[in-house]
Amino acid sequence: MFRRADTGGTVRASYENVAATRLATVIEEGETRVQTVEHLMSALAAFGVADAVITIDGPEVPIMDGSALPFVEAIRDALEPAPPVPPVRVLRPVVVEGGGAFASLLPYEGHRFDVGIDFKAPVIGRQRVVFDLTAEGFAAEIAPARTFGPLKDVKRMRAKGYAKGASLDNAIAVDGERVANAEGLRFPDEFARHKLLDAIGDLALAGRPILGLYRAHKGGHRLNYELLRALFAVNENFAIVA
Repeated sequence: MFRRADTGGTVRASYENVAATRLATVIEEGETRVQTVEHLMSALAAFGVADAVITIDGPEVPIMDGSALPFVEAIRDALEPAPPVPPVRVLRPVVVEGGGAFASLLPYEGHRFDVGIDFKAPVIGRQRVVFDLTAEGFAAEIAPARTFGPLKDVKRMRAKGYAKGASLDNAIAVDGERVANAEGLRFPDEFARHKLLDAIGDLALAGRPILGLYRAHKGGHRLNYELLRALFAVNENFAIVA
């Protein structure tokens, strides 16, 4: 649950409340709106947190350094013992497609993510990363991966009200055939790792861990949202593990 300290409103972190997916995942309930929830949600999901009230004093979760690492570092110190949340088991394949991209959930006895990307920018190109979700694995291998985009899009995102603190300190800026950030990349495949990070956060809006294989190519927030809707639209697609 997100609570807006500035308005007093609340919104459940649920795929049913997704209101926009153009540049980030935005949730809305009644008159309460919170945007860019995916990085924080990914950290909560990785550490098995499904019962939390998140209080913020504005419409957007802070961008921090563009990754989920600052949230991981805070969550580690704040965790309290709690029984695990029964997961959702994927019983049969669910696939959504659009514009040459797809996202899918397949039966699998684990929490695996298989993400591929394909960008025209030579510095990104084609990348793929496969990851079995664990708390410490996420902290080391996925959480540090930062959001990214063309250098010119930093201004465009701010103009649209997203990532208002966006700068080279909290996003990877792609400028032609190079990365504009002086420090370079944290991982050779940081771009794909961040897409995987986003997918973990978006799928966390299921409200439960998903026991299955998430596989996507050229996916994004919109397909992730549509995938959850498709999963839960048919009872035969899933079961709650007792």
